[in-house]
Amino acid sequence: MNIALVFAAGLVIAVGAAHSYLGERYILICLFRRPDLPHLFGSDVFTRRTLRLAWHLTTVIWWGVAVLLLVAASSSRGAVSLRDFGLVLTATSIVSAVISFLISRGRHLSWLAFLAIAALCWWGTR
Repeated sequence: MNIALVFAAGLVIAVGAAHSYLGERYILICLFRRPDLPHLFGSDVFTRRTLRLAWHLTTVIWWGVAVLLLVAASSSRGAVSLRDFGLVLTATSIVSAVISFLISRGRHLSWLAFLAIAALCWWGTR
């Protein structure tokens, strides 16, 4: 077990959690109080959801990196197999698709792209 990579993964998880929590509490909430957000599709609701989606997807991606670090840490040579790499990216893309779909209620079409990425990662590394 590579302890340095385990600690790096722990820090990445902590940074992701802090990013989501602090960003939601101190940045997004303050931003959403502004009366001048752009109105897309008739109101500022889509704008708010898109900003929230983009903010929290950063955390999802970082947590995917943390999983890759943990997989590498458990490897005898510190290497991640192509299959493991593909599985982590597939799972990360599926989580991204679900979050995108739920937060935007399906209106932000990034969820389709994330599902395609998941399928291609799975297919290309199985």
